[in-house]
Formats: sequence, structure tokens, C-alpha cells
Amino acid sequence: MITKIVNGKIISRRGIARNRCLYYGGKEIIAVTDEPRPYDKLIDAGGQYVSPGFIDIHVHGGGGYDFMDGGTQAIVKAADFHLAHGTTSMMPTSLASSRETLTAFLEDLRRVMESHAAKGNLLGAHLEGPYFSPRQSGAQNPAYIKNPDPAEYEEILRLYGDVIRRWSFAPELEGSGKFCRRLEESGILSAIAHSDAVYADVEKVYGLGCRLVTHLYSGMSSITRRNGYRRLGVVESAYLLEDMAVEVIADGRHLPPELLKLIVKCKGTEHICLVTDAMRGAGMPEGPSMLGRKGEAMPCIIEDCVAKLTDRTSFAGSVATADRLVRTMVREAGVGLEAAVGMMTAVPARIFRLEKKGILQEGYDADILLFDEDIRVSKVIIGGDLYDEAEHIADQR
Repeated sequence: MITKIVNGKIISRRGIARNRCLYYGGKEIIAVTDEPRPYDKLIDAGGQYVSPGFIDIHVHGGGGYDFMDGGTQAIVKAADFHLAHGTTSMMPTSLASSRETLTAFLEDLRRVMESHAAKGNLLGAHLEGPYFSPRQSGAQNPAYIKNPDPAEYEEILRLYGDVIRRWSFAPELEGSGKFCRRLEESGILSAIAHSDAVYADVEKVYGLGCRLVTHLYSGMSSITRRNGYRRLGVVESAYLLEDMAVEVIADGRHLPPELLKLIVKCKGTEHICLVTDAMRGAGMPEGPSMLGRKGEAMPCIIEDCVAKLTDRTSFAGSVATADRLVRTMVREAGVGLEAAVGMMTAVPARIFRLEKKGILQEGYDADILLFDEDIRVSKVIIGGDLYDEAEHIADQR
């Protein structure tokens, strides 16, 4: 069956097309054209924007669930929560934890991916830790932070290399070079995070293939002085290395508008991925919460539209959804809508070589959104199927 979307403003990297229609059939886009074609079903966009589905490469949970809670239900529930806000593809993300909790998370994620129990596309795991700097641990549980352990990571790669898509680590730690090289050999994308590195440390792993910095400015070094000599931190290193991509938590809380503008000015929109870094509190009321699996979680509190440690010394992840990120970049950072959408679609698709995602183009996956001027999502099409949130909630009861 072929579906035609009419009266929509179709977003592409070259601009916004107001006089074209989008046709999709099965699981892929057939055409984006102004020429009439046969169709079986019509969707009238009513003047709304038509966008590729959002791709979130760093998300811990939402809707009251953490991906590490244990069991497959938490993974499905959290994924479906974000799908309703336009995230059609995501990388469920771990935290520094016990080995048992990490392996349980990877086992559960494998089951969900193999069974296709979640409506959204689960691209594989993003392991955030545990190989981090204790001085930059942020809301990560310091009890589980350590240097790279070859015996540990080799076993994890042997058992779950097919599930892991990326792994974030601190490049200044002893053994980090060997670890980074091993990830590249395994086809797993390496990323810098929770790090006290200086430029030489960053340059070392850059030379080994590392091309991504996790949540820029959060849990990482900036320029420092030692005996009068200034040394670049991770932030400045990311700016200096032109093709180093960066994640940005554009929730309007982690980074102020002027800092978002600086990042765009320095990196350009082609090297920025918007990420929610959302924890279980996304979509939940303000009040006490926790980051990570119960029993190992860091207690936190949700207030002012962000999660904070209980002593309020640090943020503990965001409670944002992908639509909010795009809205923030447009309204507060002054980025054009097509560029803001690109940072949530085409850029992560390029970095992770998702060859049929992130663009509305013939032959690409039919992961499509409709949203209004306020970037409020009204329709989600995932793999050619119209996602009905109300119907899905009823099915889960």
C-alpha cells in the first residue's frame, strides 16, 4: 500500500519544500516530488512540517523507567515513551555500574532487539563508563568508576560485541589507548566522556579513530594552567579538531543560550548531535527520583525542568525529549529549523553510518514525523506504520 503525505512543509538539509508530496510504501520512502503519483492512502499534513524521525544516540530512560532497571519491560516502556515525542531511533545508554547490572542490561537489550518488542528502532547499546576520571564523575556512581580493565572489556566484547554500538571513556586513563584501539577494531564507535584529559590525551585517541565527544561541557576538562603554562582541555580540543563531532544536551538547562550559540559558531551544525541524555524522570512530575538501577542508583531530584543531585551540586541527566531539543535550538540558539532538525537526524545518521535514516529521500526508511510551528509532534510514522500512542497504551494494559 502506498501512502501520500500532502500539504506539508518537507524538511531537508537544503531547505523546506512547500510544494512537494511524500510517498512511502512498505518500510521505505518511494518519492519526494511535485509530480502526481498513484497512492492508496492520503495523509493531509494540514500545513505542518514533515521531518525525518529523530535519532537520539544518548538516552538513559524516560516515562518512569531506566533502561538498566532489569527485565525487558523497562526497555520497551522507556523506548515507547520517547517514540511518542518523535524519537524513532535510539541508543539505550548505561551508567557506571556493577558488572552484573551491566551484563543484565545487555542481555535484556539483546532480547528486546531480537524480538522487536519495542516499536522504535533500538540501534544498540551506548556504554557510558565505567572507565572515567573520578574527578569528572558528575552524577555517575563513583563506586564503579575505574581504569580500563582488559580482562573485563575483552569478556564484555566477546559476549556482547554484537549489541554494543558505542562506548564512552576518558582518554587520559592508563590503558585508554589500547582500549580505544580495541573498540575501533571491533567496529564500535569510541567517544570521550567524563574526562580530565588535556589536548595530548585527546589527540592520542583521535589518532586511533575517536571522533565524538559525549555531552560537551558536561563532566569534562576545560583550559587549565600548570606552573603558568596553559593547557587545552577536552572542550578546547573538540573545537580545535575540526572533524571531531560533539553531543549537545540542548534542554535549555545544561547549557545557556549563549553557550549553545558559541558551540554552533565553533563546530558548525554539521558536527553537532543533539542528545537528550534523558533519565527516568523524563515525562514525570517534579520531585525525588533516581539515576540508574534501583540499588545502585544515584538519588536525585527533578526541579526546574532538569534532574539534579540531591545536594544540587550537579545535574543528574536531563528530563528532555527530542522535540524539546529542536525547539530550544530554534528559539534560544537562533538556529534555523532545518539545521536544528539535521542535528537530530542527518548528523547522527552520518556519524553512525545509518545509511537509510536521517533524511527524507527515496530509498530511505519511512521514519517520518509531523509537527507544528512549536515543534509539537502530532504524528509518528515508524517503518511505514503510523504509531498510535493511545492505541499502544491500551494494548499494554
